[in-house]
Amino acid sequence: MPTAQEGNSHMSERTNDVRLRWPLPAHDYWSTPFAESLLQHLNISPGASILDIASGHGIPAFYLAEQVGPTGQVLAIDLSGRQVESARAIQGAQLPWLRFECLDMRALPQHLPCFDRITGNLSVMFFRPNRFETVQGLVEHLKPGGQLVLTFPSLGTFESLWRRIDQEMAVRGLLAERRRLEAYLAERPSAADVRGWLDRIFLSRIVVAEYPLEVATGAGQAFLQHPLLRGGFLDDAYECFEDQGLADEVMTRVSEDIESFTPLIAQRCMLSGWKR
Repeated sequence: MPTAQEGNSHMSERTNDVRLRWPLPAHDYWSTPFAESLLQHLNISPGASILDIASGHGIPAFYLAEQVGPTGQVLAIDLSGRQVESARAIQGAQLPWLRFECLDMRALPQHLPCFDRITGNLSVMFFRPNRFETVQGLVEHLKPGGQLVLTFPSLGTFESLWRRIDQEMAVRGLLAERRRLEAYLAERPSAADVRGWLDRIFLSRIVVAEYPLEVATGAGQAFLQHPLLRGGFLDDAYECFEDQGLADEVMTRVSEDIESFTPLIAQRCMLSGWKR
């Protein structure tokens, strides 16, 4: 099973072989492995038009733009103005057929054209509260014969961590907090869920795959302040508590017992389908 670092090194080897100017960043141990899963299933060629949603700071929008070349176009959108400005700063005057815009992928404007491909790396978790309707809306902007490819951490990601947190809550008799944690986990879509969405939209050549990814961490503050875990996952655990002092106690105890829930495994889920 690859670790985040190993997955990135493999992509670096492949991109170096073809001398890309805009390879996936080898130093990004989260976005890049998920983007690798996306690119593994994306059919892309020069001249294609691509809508890249939840584009963040450009993984994999820059890579996609280099692949389609000046005869193609890439529109990369994100709801965060700060992320869009950051991506534009990285781009400068390069790749003029790539545009970064601040748009809500859950409610795309009607005037937006249709695209040959729609991609979204680490995107599905941002489709709340109406995930199926968001996917349905995206497909409306896909040309006939076009491909949709999305990735996200599916149900089962860091399952051992959630079990350990629930165990600590149970020991302390924290019934309300356990219910909130259960509701949070139940809301996360599974691979089977997303396949069902694509079936309901009547896409063809549907592929849904999961690729495990190990995320390394140390104990104590190294775990509690982990740059990946804290922003995307531990904050969700803290939100299960009304008393943040109690949350600190529980999470500190969990952080001192990492042997009980490591290795931490994320499920990189990729879904792909073609519009008839």
